[in-house]
Amino acid sequence: MANDTTARPTHDHVFLGADHSRNERRVWLVIALTAGMMVAEIVAGTIYGSMALVADGWHMSTHAGAMLVAALAYSYARRHARDPRFTFGTGKLGDLAGFASAIVLAFIALLIGWESVLRLADPVEIHFGQAIAVAVAGLAVNLASAWLLRDDHAHHHHGHHAHGGHHHDHDDHHHHDGHDHHHAHHHPHSARDNNLRAAYLHVLADALTSILAIVALLLGRSYGWLWADPVMGVVGALVIARWSWSLIREAGGVLIDAVPEGGALAEDIRTVLERGDEHITDLHVWQVGPGHHAAIVSLSSPHPKAPSDYKARLAHLGGLSHVTVEVQPA
Repeated sequence: MANDTTARPTHDHVFLGADHSRNERRVWLVIALTAGMMVAEIVAGTIYGSMALVADGWHMSTHAGAMLVAALAYSYARRHARDPRFTFGTGKLGDLAGFASAIVLAFIALLIGWESVLRLADPVEIHFGQAIAVAVAGLAVNLASAWLLRDDHAHHHHGHHAHGGHHHDHDDHHHHDGHDHHHAHHHPHSARDNNLRAAYLHVLADALTSILAIVALLLGRSYGWLWADPVMGVVGALVIARWSWSLIREAGGVLIDAVPEGGALAEDIRTVLERGDEHITDLHVWQVGPGHHAAIVSLSSPHPKAPSDYKARLAHLGGLSHVTVEVQPA
């Protein structure tokens, strides 16, 4: 290595999403909304002897718990963004929280499905007026929460530069001090925040169960179709399970450093760097936070140039926040 090991790295590794602070505030607000509604339902249900109210209150508590995980993940990631123990920053903490939340969502789907099957086999008496009122109140809170948690990031980071967009040089055959940084001023081209998405899916799951319950209860009250309630429960469970599986796959992919976006970014890097007799011999691309990606590139060239030259070629690629280049003479 021809790197100067005495010089200390001067760049940080802050790979938080562009809307990290805003999303964190919104999740706490939704927790307050949900917790308030949950306590009101449990207290009212206990006073009025309504099992539907109490059950819906406790059901909401599981979603409030999942959102608390999301809020704490945002808070921890922000507070430890520059902690050197996290070698690539704390950007992936949201994916870890989202993955855990998706597992909880899968269990909620299982519980709703199981309870519904039991009700199909052994119908219980339904107090329609009370149950419809509960479902409507729950739906109002959930729709407000879903509106707060929607991912409208595309409209929010115009003029926003990628955090930590510093490229760290690394070169075997040219003398470089390893700290020739290029500030990459580009927009992340894929910044899906799995932590926000998990919180959003929890309130959406709650809203879906409320809508299906209202439809089923209206059918039951008008036509006496008591079976409509558990059937809608099964339908809701299947939809929630599908959402959960898609989030498990996506967040899990980030956690195990799977190639992001179906390899589009890796393909862009190859297209930009492979010119004439210059060939990429080894390439690693992975996500280090929402809208932030890291890359390690090994190049073989008959006329090796400085790593900064290759990095300058990559500067226009959105979301490429941390690059290490290694050049070998062909």
